[in-house]
Amino acid sequence: PHSEYERMRAPFQEGDFPWPLKYGYSAVGRIEAGPPELLGQTIFCLYPHQTRFVVPASAVSVLPEGVPPARAVLAANMETAINGLWDAKPLIGERIVVIGAGVVGLAAAHLASKIPGARVQIVDPLKAKAKIAEALGLDFAAPEEAKGEADLVVHASGSPSGLRTALALAGFEARIVELSWYGETSVELPLGGAFHSKRLKLISSQVGHLPPAQMPRWDYAKRIALALELLRDPVYDVLLTGEDAFENLPKIMSRIAEDRTILCHRIRYSDEEPN
Repeated sequence: PHSEYERMRAPFQEGDFPWPLKYGYSAVGRIEAGPPELLGQTIFCLYPHQTRFVVPASAVSVLPEGVPPARAVLAANMETAINGLWDAKPLIGERIVVIGAGVVGLAAAHLASKIPGARVQIVDPLKAKAKIAEALGLDFAAPEEAKGEADLVVHASGSPSGLRTALALAGFEARIVELSWYGETSVELPLGGAFHSKRLKLISSQVGHLPPAQMPRWDYAKRIALALELLRDPVYDVLLTGEDAFENLPKIMSRIAEDRTILCHRIRYSDEEPN
């Protein structure tokens, strides 16, 4: 929506919504010029897609040892999952349902599954995602098979029907944390049902701001550093479902947009000088 044009600007965005603009925020590359301590380092940066760029040194994060560049492209999605769980405040032993087996949903579910005693289920209508969930050690269910009465529901499907499922699966006084962005889509919800009698809490989570509980001690640099540290775990390679050269983008963009089994599709840039 027009009201969000400024709030939804990406770092280093050029141009304005709706078009034309240069947008994007998940680049991994090597420092070719800059401070001596950064020369030759492989870094992550929130920058639009292009072969080379110049940014302040403070805008880059050096990849930790053990995090390959190919996996580091997941850092922005991991950051969103972290922020979502900070907003959700999952507790030991809780029943947690994550709706939407995309990159953010799967990352959030995997992180939540590490909480002692937590029972986590990932829910998605696309049953082909069950193998990916299994590789992450997660219980998978289609919406009609999902377990209800959850203590916490994290919604990350980007679909209004997914949010309606979240309301249906939440237990008494449960929290529902909304990670989805709907743009100009209107969302109709059955709030005349059990929403009030169950005293449900619907919480918005948006990665552009740190949660209030973290603000006194955290900043964006610390949060992205945490995301990169968590990506030391090779299990997250299962979220990388393909790769293509930048030059092939005009041929593959429609397929990437339409194929719902694709999770993170990396774009590889040439080492040659750009034209």
